[in-house]
Amino acid sequence: MANLCAAALTVTALTATALTASPATAAPRTGAAGAARAAGAAGSSATAGQAHLTLPRPTGPDQVGTVDLHLVDRSRKDPWAPSVPYRELMVSVRYPALDADRYPRAPQMLPGAAAGFDALNNFGGKIPRGKVDWAGTLSYAHEGAPVARGRGRLPVVLYSPGVGDPRTLGTTLSDELASHGYVVVTIDHTYDASAVEFPGGRVEKSVLPAALAATGGDPAKVTALLREVLDARVADTRSVLDAVDALAAGHDPDADGRKLPRGLAGALDPHRIGMFGQSAGGMAALETMHEDPRLSAGVDMDGVLAYEQGDHTPGNPFPVARSGLGKPFMLMGEEGDDHTTVPSWGLLWEHSGGWRRDLTLLGGQHASFTDAESMVPQVARQLGLPPSTVTGLVGTADPARAVAAQEAYLGAFFDRWLRGRPGTLLDGPSLRYPQFRFAGAADGAGSSGPSGGTGGGR
Repeated sequence: MANLCAAALTVTALTATALTASPATAAPRTGAAGAARAAGAAGSSATAGQAHLTLPRPTGPDQVGTVDLHLVDRSRKDPWAPSVPYRELMVSVRYPALDADRYPRAPQMLPGAAAGFDALNNFGGKIPRGKVDWAGTLSYAHEGAPVARGRGRLPVVLYSPGVGDPRTLGTTLSDELASHGYVVVTIDHTYDASAVEFPGGRVEKSVLPAALAATGGDPAKVTALLREVLDARVADTRSVLDAVDALAAGHDPDADGRKLPRGLAGALDPHRIGMFGQSAGGMAALETMHEDPRLSAGVDMDGVLAYEQGDHTPGNPFPVARSGLGKPFMLMGEEGDDHTTVPSWGLLWEHSGGWRRDLTLLGGQHASFTDAESMVPQVARQLGLPPSTVTGLVGTADPARAVAAQEAYLGAFFDRWLRGRPGTLLDGPSLRYPQFRFAGAADGAGSSGPSGGTGGGR
């Protein structure tokens, strides 16, 4: 596990000038996906000697569609750019689609975001810059494909990435859920993520390495920065929930007024919304659950719940850890981290009275809960990197089996709590998925979620 500070520390070697974001400026509002195609994001920009990557194919019965939305929240100033009087976000909406093969597959990362990710190098310098064609990887989602309707309103799941990471590092799990009938909204936290590409090609880069360097390592200042990061992410999530409400009501929340895919407006169920995230994204998921009643279930993938520089350091717990949750949640930790070893998780567990599970990925590392699990081994193989690079970043678990197990448990959790389909996978250890150890289970007041979901599932 790595907390906010530890994650940000991996990039402090970069100069502040290279990472300081420029203030938001007016830009032509062409589609982001269109800009990617114009720049050859599907791979033509690759150079000789670069690694070329693929993502695991979704296993669900539905094809997947996607659209990028530009959200503007004029009710609050940007927390990281004082000159910007409003908060801007980019999100991607994944959904079950019809006739998707008629539409192009979306790149995992747009060109500007890929360049920013490569420059920031949030893998701690273990992967050489310029040696991976990050913009050339295709997802299995098709841009603008119409929504598969006829099954009622669709349950919604939000995704938030770790500090310094783009929303696209959760592509595999997001496409998987969408292929099983969920609408998945992935969030880029502007000036936190390595680089966020807006319509027209404007790119805003992370300010967090410079902000962390400015603390000089002073514990009080670091704690204050961690509070700012979490507060901004929770506020971002609540803005995205507002956008979900707008889509559910049949409105288009995109600031540029671009046409939505056919059938998306009115397709979302605002009464069945969950959230998952990795690292700081998992922190934001559970803290937002604590603060906003619209989130009914959440999964924290390896995110400590305290304003501390050490995951195993007691003290400074988040409000959610102090108060606990009455809603269902699941903790998923790297090997060695569970509610008995991580103090903030232990507080949450002790103070919660509802359904909860604690799972440990055997042989897993912090980045195992991102697309790095499948991508890093490919990079190492193609670039001839030492095995220690792979084990240091994603551990020793078999990548394909680790991804399959994550997909299964994540799907089973949301099936139970957003669709009312309890299943049996979450009842105890599984012979099919021995990669996960049950570190704790409590059923609270109930064992199944709301009924009424009719979409495709497990």
